[in-house]
Amino acid sequence: MKKLNLSVSGMHCASCAFSIEKTLRETPGVQSCQVNVGTEKAAVTFDPSRTSLHQINKALAPLGYSLLETGPQTDDDPQLHQLHQARKKLWFLIPAAVIMFVLMGWDILSTEAGLLPMPPFPPSWMEYFGFVLASAVLLLAGRPFIRGIWIFLRSGQANMDTLIGIGTLTAWLYSTIVTFLPPDTLPANTELHSYFDVTVIVIAFIVLGKYLENRSKRRTGEAIRKLIGLQAKTALVERKGREMEIPIEEVVLDDLVLVKPGGKIPVDGLLIEGQSAVDESMISGEAIPVDKLPGDQLIGGTINRQGHLKFRATRIGSETVLSRIITLVEQAQSSKAPIQKTVDRISAIFVPAVLLIALLTIIIWLLVGPAWLGWPAALSNGLVAFVSVLVIACPCALGLATPTAVIVGTGRGAAHGILVKDAASLERLHRITHLVTDKTGTITTGEPVVTSLILETDSGLTSTTEALALLAALEKKSEHPLAAAILDKAKREKIKIPQSDNFRVLEGQGLEAKIEGKKFLAGNASLLKKLGLSVPSRQTEQLTAEGQTPVFLCTENKLLAIVAIADTLRPGIRETVNQIQDLDIEITLLTGDHQNTASHIAAQAGIDRVRAEVLPADKAAVIQELQKEGHLVAMVGDGINDAPALAQADIGIAMGSGTDIAIESAQITLLRGDFSKVLKAIRLSRFTMSTIRQNLFWAFVYNIIGIPLAAGLFFPFTGWLLNPAFAGLAMALSSVSVVSNSLRLKNRKL
Repeated sequence: MKKLNLSVSGMHCASCAFSIEKTLRETPGVQSCQVNVGTEKAAVTFDPSRTSLHQINKALAPLGYSLLETGPQTDDDPQLHQLHQARKKLWFLIPAAVIMFVLMGWDILSTEAGLLPMPPFPPSWMEYFGFVLASAVLLLAGRPFIRGIWIFLRSGQANMDTLIGIGTLTAWLYSTIVTFLPPDTLPANTELHSYFDVTVIVIAFIVLGKYLENRSKRRTGEAIRKLIGLQAKTALVERKGREMEIPIEEVVLDDLVLVKPGGKIPVDGLLIEGQSAVDESMISGEAIPVDKLPGDQLIGGTINRQGHLKFRATRIGSETVLSRIITLVEQAQSSKAPIQKTVDRISAIFVPAVLLIALLTIIIWLLVGPAWLGWPAALSNGLVAFVSVLVIACPCALGLATPTAVIVGTGRGAAHGILVKDAASLERLHRITHLVTDKTGTITTGEPVVTSLILETDSGLTSTTEALALLAALEKKSEHPLAAAILDKAKREKIKIPQSDNFRVLEGQGLEAKIEGKKFLAGNASLLKKLGLSVPSRQTEQLTAEGQTPVFLCTENKLLAIVAIADTLRPGIRETVNQIQDLDIEITLLTGDHQNTASHIAAQAGIDRVRAEVLPADKAAVIQELQKEGHLVAMVGDGINDAPALAQADIGIAMGSGTDIAIESAQITLLRGDFSKVLKAIRLSRFTMSTIRQNLFWAFVYNIIGIPLAAGLFFPFTGWLLNPAFAGLAMALSSVSVVSNSLRLKNRKL
């Protein structure tokens, strides 16, 4: 099977999306199709041995649609093309609409209100001018709507263009007949009005509305375009001792790549020469540049702020972190939230229902109206109501309500280092009632550090610095994780480490070595007991209760110092935990560590519930227990050791670190391993769903009020009859308002 993410040409509304999906699902060889009206893209999975993109487009051609393999920022982007086309049309349509509006207003204010003098030309001239202008508008700007009628007649598939086309063409045909009908064919004192102004102004408003809507929709996709814009076009590589600049596509694995200060890192790689601070903000959302030294990973698309760098290419093309992020965000933006399924079902029957309502409207006006208003007024009002219903009842606002919010929400998340796999995950996250979090590497740094160093009173050492130097000399040949913490502490304090000889590991106890001819040892309580030295039980118990590991520095006959090592909390954890709990979400710390260590860390973080000494294989069972209690559970882990629990949870949240992004193991990935982004992700989900609900509410209310008003339901009581021109304006504004409301997400503080 082959899966393509394609741009859709000719799509205008949710009904279009439904028609495309329905047609493609019935096309031989197509396994699945999902069309997103917000991104104007289609994700199509098909069997290349049975069909092709050319054959798929042949199936769509009768409906006026086509699928294109184009990037979101190329000049042939359909959305960008539509913007340019609409802009050209508006140069003609806006002046035409203004002229018709002025003439319409002059006619009303002079003949009915008497506020202006009569026009200095015969009324028939105005009718002929209206005919010429309306005909030009239909031919130059109204062809898509006329084509919508033809497609409907040929295939039975109707969309927004069909509604607008029937409405404006009906107004034009009726007005043309009225204008050129010989006067003696009508009964005496019969006056019929033309509606050329309706054709001109409605089409102008619709095109203007689509232009504003498309311009706003392009803003919803800014995040993905910015990510794509990060990709370098060329790379400076060193081959056979020569430097050469080549297109990014020609970089191969293990190429030596050079980056100058201020330059863009073209692909992922391992730094081998130079040091610098690298701006990774568009990848991780972190504003502070990250220091890079030889041996560190570099991410393609990030910015080298300072020194000259040389690195070895380790990931190229679609395998780079940036490419994987772009793919993930594109998939999320093209996916549909579960709430969208309900909207799709409504949209599928919306246009046929509107056609039926419009037809019933004019029939009722013609059946009931003559008895009250006379035949000419009933026909005229019925025609106005018929056109108004077709124009005002557009499914665009309904179809855009969900996808535009999802596009902005997922894009906003990506800008903050929050990668959402699909819209369904974003929707589920806002309903979670319980958050389960791993300890090591999630709420803690995952790297042991020296927390304190205590000298014994009779140690004979002059300072903690001397003790740390001895410990570093002992540990520098060790591969134990605790050794790394001691060496890192010595390095940060710039301590000169003395030479050691006769290094030996004491299995299960510690190690020993000679330093300046004297034997020193470092290890645990078992080592002290073996040497016959007393263990400082009070201090040891206190450190252990606090989740710290004591390491004893001694000679063969004397304890010299105690160094405490612990995995520390990430900065700001307690504040984040408190804010998550303020959202009525319970938190459980789930870890395989000792109960004392887990309880101490949980207390520091402000977490009340602790499940300690749980094996990785049993963590999923804990999630199941919470789900049986009725909780909707999110699990936060490293995405590797916690994979079963992440899969069991309703929402799996993986903590990505640098280039190690566990995209496949969770629905949401947080870059740079920042736990505060869990809170931001929950807020993002809630803001996005709130925006979707607002959009759907106003889209439904608009149609619930607009259609009866347009049909003339209130006319017997109030005399209100909606002019089709204002119906067109209302329809255009409804779509623009939905997109604009979604864009407000970009400014919400996470």
